[in-house]
Parts: sequence; C-alpha cells; structure tokens
Amino acid sequence: MLSLGASLTNRNAAAVLRDALARVAAGEVAVDCAGLGQVDSSAVAVMLALHRAAQGRARPLSFQGVPPKLASLARLYGVDSLLSLEPAGASDLHRH
Repeated sequence: MLSLGASLTNRNAAAVLRDALARVAAGEVAVDCAGLGQVDSSAVAVMLALHRAAQGRARPLSFQGVPPKLASLARLYGVDSLLSLEPAGASDLHRH
C-alpha cells in the first residue's frame, strides 16, 4: 500500500506526487492516508492526479484512513465521492 507520509502540503506536493505516480504506474491500487497530520489543498490536488493516473490505466484507486481535515477539504471542493475516500477508522467499523 502506498503511504502519503505525515505531511502533504504545497511544500512537498510535487515530490510526493512524483513518487506516488511511479507507484500507481507500477500497479498500486490503495493509498494510505492515515499518517497525514498536516494537509492543505495541495493534498486534494495530489489525490486527484493519482485518481486520474489510475483511471487512465483502468484501475480503481482507493484512499484509506483519510483524516477528517483531508476529508473536509475534499468535500469542500466537491470531489469526495469521486475519490472513493475511506475515512480514518472506517476499516474498524467493517470488522464489527
């Protein structure tokens, strides 16, 4: 599973995107967002770019463990349903 790290902001978005795109191109289909403690709108842009890259390869891409702040940003921009976000703690709910 591809991890986006602890921070995804305009300061590191280009580097994170470059590395993540390579992983998606290699066949990665799940993105772990659980560690993201610091995000801004750049994180949503990176997620959209990864979604487009996976879609271009006819592969579904899921974003798992999405923290509330990132989910709120995605909702604000109207792309939360497009990105197939799984909120932090959602996988725990499926086990009960």
